Amino acid sequence: MTEIKHETVKEVMTTNLIMVDGLTTISDALDIMRKNEISSLVINRRNESDEYGLLTASDIANEVLVPDLAPERTSAYQVMQKPVLCMRANMNIRYAIRLCAKFKVSRALVIENDEAVGIVTLRDMVLRYTEEK
Repeated sequence: MTEIKHETVKEVMTTNLIMVDGLTTISDALDIMRKNEISSLVINRRNESDEYGLLTASDIANEVLVPDLAPERTSAYQVMQKPVLCMRANMNIRYAIRLCAKFKVSRALVIENDEAVGIVTLRDMVLRYTEEK
C-alpha cells in the first residue's frame, strides 16, 4: 500500500516575516511594506505572555484610508488584528485550509516553539493542496 504524503503548513509558508512594534506609525508601516514588497506585517509581542498581531494592507485601507485618518499619526496598534489565527508549522495543510475557511481569514501566523516563524495564506495552501501529484 502506498503511503500518502501529507504536506504541512511549513512547506507552504512564507518565511519572510517582517516584525514591527505596535507603536510603528501606519506611514512607516506602509514604507516597510513597499520596500519589502509585502502586504502584511507582524506586530511583535510586548512580552512572553502577549500575543502577536498582524497588520495587513486591507486593515490599513479599511481602518485608516476609508475613514480618512492621518497615517503619520495612527499607530499599528490602533489598526492591527490581535489576537490572530496561529497554526503549528507541522499542521497538515488540509486542516489549515479548513481552519482559515472556518474563521474567514486569508492568512495565519505559523508558530514553532512558541515563536512566529512564517505566514501562510489561504491562497497558497489551496493552490498547493489542489496541485496534481
